[in-house]
Amino acid sequence: MERDLAGRCGSCSFFISYRETEDGAQEGECRLGCWVPPLRDDNTCSHFKQRGTSFDGALKRKVAAGTPRRMREEEARASEPKKPLPQEIDIDMDQDEFRRVLREVLLEELGVGDVAMGDRWRGGEMILKPGKDGTQPKSVPLDQFFHKIVMLRDKLRVLEQKVNSSKGLADDEKVQLQQYITACYGSLTTFNALFRDREDYFVGQGTKE
Repeated sequence: MERDLAGRCGSCSFFISYRETEDGAQEGECRLGCWVPPLRDDNTCSHFKQRGTSFDGALKRKVAAGTPRRMREEEARASEPKKPLPQEIDIDMDQDEFRRVLREVLLEELGVGDVAMGDRWRGGEMILKPGKDGTQPKSVPLDQFFHKIVMLRDKLRVLEQKVNSSKGLADDEKVQLQQYITACYGSLTTFNALFRDREDYFVGQGTKE
C-alpha cells in the first residue's frame, strides 16, 4: 500500500534517507537536526519544506514560539516574496531544470552531497567492546555510522568556505581558523578506509601536497 508522506519528513527536502525498515518506512537524518537520528520518514516538524519547491509566499508558515532567533531570521528572509523566474531560460532549460542544475553546482562547489561507501563495508557493523567485565558490547550499523562521518565532513567543508569568504575576519584570523579545521580533517583520516573513492577522503596537513 502506498504511504502518504505529504507534509512529513519523507517528502521534506531536509530529510536524508539511509536505510529502509522492515515495515517499508525509510530511516534517515534531518539536515537541520530537528530530530535526533535515526529519524522515520513519517515524522514531521514545524520546519517542513516540500522537496523540489522553494520558500515563497504560498509556503509561508507561522514561526513556532521558542524558535531560536537565528532560525527566525532565516525563515523571515526565506519567506520574503521573490521575483518569479522566467518559465523558459534562454539556454533551452525550463525553470525546474535550471534549479536542479544550480543546486548541483552549489553542492559541488561546497564539496557536499552524496558520497559512496566502500562495497565491503555495506551491511556491516561497528562493535564497541567495553573493557569492563560483565558489560554488553554495543553495535552500530556501519551505513549509519558512515553517514554521520560524511555529514561531519560536509559541515567542516561548509565552515571552511564560510571562513574563507568572511569579510569580518582579518587574514591572520582566517589562517588560524583554517589551521584548526585542517587539524580536524587530520584527526578524521582514520575513517578514510570507509570511503569508496579517494577524492572523498579527509586530508590533513601532513598529507596535503
